Amino acid sequence: MDQRRGPRGRRLRGLHLYALDALAAIAWTTVYIGFAYPSAPDGQPSFTGPEWLAYLVAAAVGLPLAVRRRWPIPVLGLVLAGMVAATLLNMTREPFSAVMFALYLVGLDEPFRRSITALAGTLAISGATLLVSFLGEPAPDWGGPQFYWAVVWLYCAAGWATGFIVRTRREQTVRARELFADQALADERLRIARELHDIVAHSMSLIAVKAAVGNHVAAEHPEEARDALRVIESTSRGALTEMRRLLGVLRSEQSTEDAELGPAPGPAALGELAELARIGGAEVDLEVQGIEDIGEGIGLSVYRIVQEALTNVVKHAAPARCRVRVTGDGRQIRIEVTDDGHRPPAHGGPGHGLIGMRERVMLYGGDFTAGPRPEGGFRVTATLPYDEVAE
Repeated sequence: MDQRRGPRGRRLRGLHLYALDALAAIAWTTVYIGFAYPSAPDGQPSFTGPEWLAYLVAAAVGLPLAVRRRWPIPVLGLVLAGMVAATLLNMTREPFSAVMFALYLVGLDEPFRRSITALAGTLAISGATLLVSFLGEPAPDWGGPQFYWAVVWLYCAAGWATGFIVRTRREQTVRARELFADQALADERLRIARELHDIVAHSMSLIAVKAAVGNHVAAEHPEEARDALRVIESTSRGALTEMRRLLGVLRSEQSTEDAELGPAPGPAALGELAELARIGGAEVDLEVQGIEDIGEGIGLSVYRIVQEALTNVVKHAAPARCRVRVTGDGRQIRIEVTDDGHRPPAHGGPGHGLIGMRERVMLYGGDFTAGPRPEGGFRVTATLPYDEVAE
């Protein structure tokens, strides 16, 4: 329905503008017919030519304006020719207002090089016409042709400049919309990449740890090997479930009926994360307070930050003792994950996990720190500003 209304609305707006141009064309034509019969100061008519010529000049000045949106340059040429004829035939010396009206569309719709060339030609022709029309006449007290020249040029330049400014602003608006769309697309890609990293990195780290354990004890302790395989199975199934959920969200615009979208993980699932980390070799002490009623968005960020912090513990520090504290007071949520494990020296700067956690925190305007503790081990702290009323 909206797709049909959009083009129809644009067509109605286009017809409205054409109707205004038609009214302007009729008005200018009528005015110029009237210009053919005013009396000079001595009581003699200013225009002494045949009546048909007056109608022809008036039609040349006014009628082309009705189609100026379709053919801006040809309309400008016809209107300018009519104005030149009206000036040389002594019908009027008004400041080329019809030409200004035509130049607006030239500045609005035509490429810059073509429109500026049309403006320069218009200024040259109008200036020469005024000089010729004043030849042989005594110079009046107010400055003669120089005054009309300045006024005509001002009118013409103002018409073109107004159209060009409107065109420039429209182009800037389009570019701003494109930049906004590109930024939104980049942000969405970053969000998807961050989600995939959190899912895959956590699951694969635990799978790698348990696979190494299973391979090491397979011959002497087959029961422990089977336990490791069960952990690998459950972890991989959980990762696949989360990836299906994420892909379902991405496909939801095309097939919302077929997408099985479960709830995003949140604080309620932190206990499962702690249990998986214990399976991976870390002794986890988990404490969660004051975040039972937070929104889904910030709840997912809390879950992912804790998930990535525990993944790093399992990957780099296990076996280790780990303490996880997640507390909220209605204004902010504080996350602190510390461990006492020994980590190998880092090479190449912070990894994607720490960068992803920092990005999640910055989305909420919070604070994030991560680094080794003086007494040994590693600490990750994050503060997420949070307003219960806003959520």
